[in-house]
Amino acid sequence: MTFVETPIPGAYVVSPERFEDERGFFARTFSADELQAQGLDGRLAHASVSWNRRKGTLRGMHYQVAPFEEAKLVSCLRGAIHDVIVDLRAGRASLRRTFAKRLDSAGMESLYIPPGVAHGFLTLEDDTLVQYCISERWSPEHARGVRWNDPALRIEWPFTPLVIAPRDAGYADLVEVAP
Repeated sequence: MTFVETPIPGAYVVSPERFEDERGFFARTFSADELQAQGLDGRLAHASVSWNRRKGTLRGMHYQVAPFEEAKLVSCLRGAIHDVIVDLRAGRASLRRTFAKRLDSAGMESLYIPPGVAHGFLTLEDDTLVQYCISERWSPEHARGVRWNDPALRIEWPFTPLVIAPRDAGYADLVEVAP
């Protein structure tokens, strides 16, 4: 696996090393040892998937607060997404900085998201499947979000979402949220 740091400190684009032959290829997409060697959280409390029926589905911007802050390794297994992260870690020069990356099944890249960084995505194709490897258990009492189109964040989405859950559409702007 290779790791390329994004403009948000501690967040990385992770690429698997492919071993190809006439059958196809094999690639390791998660390794606790390789994450830890990079100084990242390699714990795996659970893995989840989200299947998204329609292009234009938006999920996010989600995060959890202490003591259940979580690191995530997000991959697109089928289809394609515009994956976005926002640094919400108070006291950092990167506070409110955003980063976006296209993740798709062809490229097989993942995005490592450190604790304290919100995450969301917009599907770019119908029938998109996204996998999350998450370091901390989900705690509904500690789950939070910020609005996907908060003007203070200036997230550049490729187009206006067509499908958004009421919870995601109803998140407050960052100025109303204590990081």
